[in-house]
Amino acid sequence: MGFLLAPTAAAEGFRLEAHDSVGSTNAIALERAREGDPGRLWVVSKKQESGRGRRGRAWATPEGNLAATLLLITDRDLKTAATLGFVAGLALGDALDAVVPGRIMAATGDAGGAHGNRFELKWPNDVLADGAKMAGILLESSMLAADRFALAIGIGVNVVAYPEDVPYPVTSLRALGSSCDAETLFLALSDAWSVNMRLWNQGRGLENIRRRWLSRAAGLGGQVAVRVEGEVIRGVFETIDEDCRFVIRDDSGATHKIAAGDVHFGAVASAGAI
Repeated sequence: MGFLLAPTAAAEGFRLEAHDSVGSTNAIALERAREGDPGRLWVVSKKQESGRGRRGRAWATPEGNLAATLLLITDRDLKTAATLGFVAGLALGDALDAVVPGRIMAATGDAGGAHGNRFELKWPNDVLADGAKMAGILLESSMLAADRFALAIGIGVNVVAYPEDVPYPVTSLRALGSSCDAETLFLALSDAWSVNMRLWNQGRGLENIRRRWLSRAAGLGGQVAVRVEGEVIRGVFETIDEDCRFVIRDDSGATHKIAAGDVHFGAVASAGAI
């Protein structure tokens, strides 16, 4: 089948623009905004030639993987809008739960993390399966007229393949034994997005999103190291605060609230390997 919106998403006014191959779904979404698109537009593809991750890193989307971007047009402040990245993580986690049978993950030996989740969320923007990265989320924005701006929420998922030249564990749905394809996953994602965006409620429901996110959080309560502008902060991952900042308590008992940085867990964090 081709890409389709879930009936719930279509009923709420979301629209779909599907491609066989693109340069970047985020770039197309922002271009549509500059052309006057009203938003609530999903741009999707099974192949992406020039996808981007955080800090300008490349994000490969070979044929059969999922590249999806949701374009929203808003006049809300960027700080509030940025928390939609956590909504995206929850929506993708829910979608993966819906399309991947529990027996497949059980067959991999995955214990589901501290909270029993098959798919965990790594702050700020990754989805993990058995500790390996399977998906990434990237938010980009562009100012428009009348104090409005376009927000492109990009979601890339390793459905059938994953990169082999990266310095961290990676996986794909196929590697986990799933036969789910990009179209099936997107259908579930468009439905789960609608549910979680209603919970977010224009930012008024952020505390509910925060609690749900923490219930899926990778590494919560464990040793972490975060690289922030060349400095490495080590300690215990305590929580995310009301602004979704990463909260670490170091060995001296001091608390650090981090708005952006690269997180490393477990042995890598303890051994000082970053």
